[in-house]
Amino acid sequence: MSKGKMGFWTIVLFGINSIIGSGIFLLPNNAMSIIGPASLGVLLFDMLLVLAMTFCFAEASGLFKDNGGPYIYAKEAFGNFIGYEVGFLTWITRIIAFSTMGVGFATALGGIMPELSTPLMKNIIVTVIFALLAVMNLFGVQLFKVIQNMATVAKILPFVLFIGMGVFFIDSANFTPLFPGGEYTPGSFGTAAVMLFFTFTGFESIAVAASEMENPQKNLPKAILVVICIVAAIYFMLLACAIGIMGYDLANTTVPVQEAFGRIAGSFGVGIVASGTLVSIGALCISSSFVTPYSCLALAEKGMLPAAMTKRNRFNAPYWCIIASTVIALLIAYTGSFTFLASISVVSRFSQYIPTCLSIPVFRKKMPDVPRAFKIPFGPVIPVIAVLTSLWLLAQAKPQQLIMGLGAAVIAVPFYYFVYKNKKEE
Repeated sequence: MSKGKMGFWTIVLFGINSIIGSGIFLLPNNAMSIIGPASLGVLLFDMLLVLAMTFCFAEASGLFKDNGGPYIYAKEAFGNFIGYEVGFLTWITRIIAFSTMGVGFATALGGIMPELSTPLMKNIIVTVIFALLAVMNLFGVQLFKVIQNMATVAKILPFVLFIGMGVFFIDSANFTPLFPGGEYTPGSFGTAAVMLFFTFTGFESIAVAASEMENPQKNLPKAILVVICIVAAIYFMLLACAIGIMGYDLANTTVPVQEAFGRIAGSFGVGIVASGTLVSIGALCISSSFVTPYSCLALAEKGMLPAAMTKRNRFNAPYWCIIASTVIALLIAYTGSFTFLASISVVSRFSQYIPTCLSIPVFRKKMPDVPRAFKIPFGPVIPVIAVLTSLWLLAQAKPQQLIMGLGAAVIAVPFYYFVYKNKKEE
C-alpha cells in the first residue's frame, strides 16, 4: 500500500461525497411540481444516462494514471486546443461550484441561526471555511483522507435513517395521479430530466486526482461504477419515500426531505435533516476544495499554465494551485450571485462529459493494444447514446445558460494562444 495514497474505498467515499450535496435536499419538491410521481421514471432515465457516461469515464480512466480526468482524455484524443478548452473549463467550473457551495453553507447556517444571515456574516463565514480548507489541503492527501471519509459517512447517515424509517410510512395512494392534474404536460419530461440530471454532477471529479490514488488504472474504473450505483440507489429510494409520505404536498414545501422526515419522526427528523444539510454541503466543500486545485495542477503539468504552479510542499501538496484556486473562489463567493454562477456551471459541465464520451472510439483506434481495466460492451453504442442524449439535454437548457456556458469557452481561447505562443518561443 502506497503511503499517503487513496485506497479503493477512500476513492468510493470521495466519489459519493463529490456527487451528493445540497441539491438532493431540494430534489423531491422540484421534481414533484414539474411532473409528479412520474419523476421516478425521469430519475431512472437520468440514472441510465449517467451510467452510460460513467462507463465512458471508467474506460478512459483505465488508460491513464495522470491528474486531469476529462482534460487528459480530451487532450490525448483531440489535441492540445480541445484539451486546453476542456481543462480550462473544468478548472473554472470547479472554482464556481466551490464558491457556490461555500456560500450555500453560509446560507444554510444563516437559516438555522438568523443572526448569521447578514451579507457581512456570510462573507466572514465563507472566508473562515475557505481558509481552513486551504490549510487542510496544504497538509496533503493524508489529512484530507481522514476528514473526507468521516464527513462522507456523516452526510449519508440522515439519508439512511430517512429511507430506513420512511419505507414503513409509504402510502401507495400518494403515487396517483401519475402526472399533475392527471395529464402529461408536453416538455415536462425534458425540464425534469435536466433538473434531476444535475443532482448527479460531480462524478467526473473522481478521475481528476488520479495520481493521488493507489493503482488508479485498476481502482478508478471499478470505483466510478460502484459510486454511481450507490448514489442512484440512494436518490431513487429517497424520492420514492418522500413521495410516498407526502404525495403532492411535496411540491408545496421548500424543505421536502426535512418536512417528510418531520411528519414521521417529529422534531427529531427535522433536526437530523437540518444538521444533515450542513454536513452534506460542508462535506461537498471539503471534496471540492481538494479536487479543484488538481484541475489547475493538471493544466500546469502539461505546460498550459506557468511552471511555478506545479511546485509542491513537503507534504506533496501543490501549494500554488491550492492558493490560487482558493483566492479566486473566495473572490467569486463575495459576489453572492448564485443564479449567475450556477447557470455557467450547469452548461459548462457538459464540456467535460461530451468530449470524454467521444474519446472512447478514438482511443480504441489510437490505442488498440493498451490493456484496459474496464471496456464498455457493445462497441460504440453506449458512447454514441451518451453523446446524443447529452446533446438532447443541452437543447432543453435555457438560451442564456448556453450562452454563458459557451462564453467561458470563448474566454479560454486567447489564454491558450498566449501560452502556446510562449511555449513555441521557449
